[in-house]
Amino acid sequence: MARYKDNKIMEGTSGHFNQQMVLKTYGNNTFLCKYPDMGNVEFTDSQKAEQSLFADAIVYARSIINDPEKKATFKATLEPGRRVYNAAISAYLKEHKK
Repeated sequence: MARYKDNKIMEGTSGHFNQQMVLKTYGNNTFLCKYPDMGNVEFTDSQKAEQSLFADAIVYARSIINDPEKKATFKATLEPGRRVYNAAISAYLKEHKK
């Protein structure tokens, strides 16, 4: 794993390159890592349930932001600086958690 220190070009950078390398930032340090291989991971039933719930939350949030009336109504309930998309996901998860 390579570490970049005081590199202004890489500062604050994160993400992946062609699913081969991943840039991660922890604190003030940026690391270049191998892309994770999740091919052999078997998720438990509870993990699959959480993934399904989150997928439903994404669908809900997209339905809110794609409808201007719903978006305006939802935004009116939020404190300044909060994003409608993230707040809609949070609201859905809170409402549907067991």
